[in-house]
Amino acid sequence: MKKTALLFTLFVGIITISFGQQTYSPYYKVADFDTSIADVATKVKDAINADGFEVIGEYHPGENDNLYVICFTNKELDKLSLEFKDRGALASILKAGLVKKEGKVTLSILNPEYMFLAYWGNQLDGQQSKLTKISDKAKVAFSSMGELTPFGGSLEQDDLIDYHYKMMMPYFDDPDELGDFSSFEEGVKIIRDNLKKGKGNTVKVYEQIFTDKKVAVFGVGLWNKENGEAHFLPIIGENHVANMPYEIILQDTEATMLAGKYRIALFWPELTMGTFMKIMSTPGDIEDTMEGLCEVEE
Repeated sequence: MKKTALLFTLFVGIITISFGQQTYSPYYKVADFDTSIADVATKVKDAINADGFEVIGEYHPGENDNLYVICFTNKELDKLSLEFKDRGALASILKAGLVKKEGKVTLSILNPEYMFLAYWGNQLDGQQSKLTKISDKAKVAFSSMGELTPFGGSLEQDDLIDYHYKMMMPYFDDPDELGDFSSFEEGVKIIRDNLKKGKGNTVKVYEQIFTDKKVAVFGVGLWNKENGEAHFLPIIGENHVANMPYEIILQDTEATMLAGKYRIALFWPELTMGTFMKIMSTPGDIEDTMEGLCEVEE
């Protein structure tokens, strides 16, 4: 009897632990609309601006008229992101995605808490309430447009904080190094100039420049038809478009990006190895493109 009681107690403890671990999905579906992407985008920007956020960039991923992303932030989020020294500013931008299919436009948003925990989780030092406050504010901005429904897979909090796709795959703190400059100002100028020229079939979607902290983030649209967004998004899932665009972060004199095998897997957590193999060259292609943006043209 004592052994049975002990086993029962252990079983209950295991169940309690597993149910006590909160899970997060990367996206919220907001609503479907029987109208154009332009009309929905206007509604989104009105909602964002009314709730104290600012739109800092928007574009068509892969130059696809049926896909659209709106990037936004506020001063509170900017300030919070700079409290995290290891590329914290990558999470200074929130995103909404629009996908038109079969006459309907589906609006989704990137789940702020999912991104915050993935990027900041190991660096948190008492900022949890600030994180939650900003996330809740962003969700309230969209709640007037529909009922937020999680989708895109899910990860438990501990797995999200230390996320990697498979054994031997990169973590958040295994970035791809893109370039080193003589000064922060030189790095900003070179990346800006290359984006202005559209080097590598790229487009600048937004930039965040924090001069006093010597930190800059550039949102980069990848418009190369052969190896950019037009190639990999249809394979791994356009419904997840609210995580785009990809980013370069410049901290002091060093430019890096999140490794493709980390970032892509993070925002497509249900991706099978079979599907991942279909875009096997994509992480390297993105790295090559971003490296090109950090080089001085001869």
